[in-house]
Amino acid sequence: MPRSVNAVASRARRKKLLKQTKGQFGRRKNVLTVAKNSLEKGLTYAYRDRRTKKRNFRGLWITRINAGVREHGMSYSVFMGKLLEKNIGLNRKTLADLAMNHPEAFKAVVEAVKD
Repeated sequence: MPRSVNAVASRARRKKLLKQTKGQFGRRKNVLTVAKNSLEKGLTYAYRDRRTKKRNFRGLWITRINAGVREHGMSYSVFMGKLLEKNIGLNRKTLADLAMNHPEAFKAVVEAVKD
């Protein structure tokens, strides 16, 4: 009896993998063994960096809030401490947006905290 191989499924598996590496440079996009390693590493980076992105954005928001608050003669840490004391429930993302795009509203928040 001849050996039975499921070439259809094998080809589909390889095609799926090569489709995911589309856009990569050189052999990474069209040689199966190289593409497999490249894809695995890429997916690992993607998983890791979904978490890193959150850290980076928090740092950016803090920098923007700090810059906005210093225009009103306060430091970031003092501002955040007083914000907590006054029970103003604005998160860093919102505060950073106010500092960048709506300076009048941000000034009102700073004045509310100063009182």
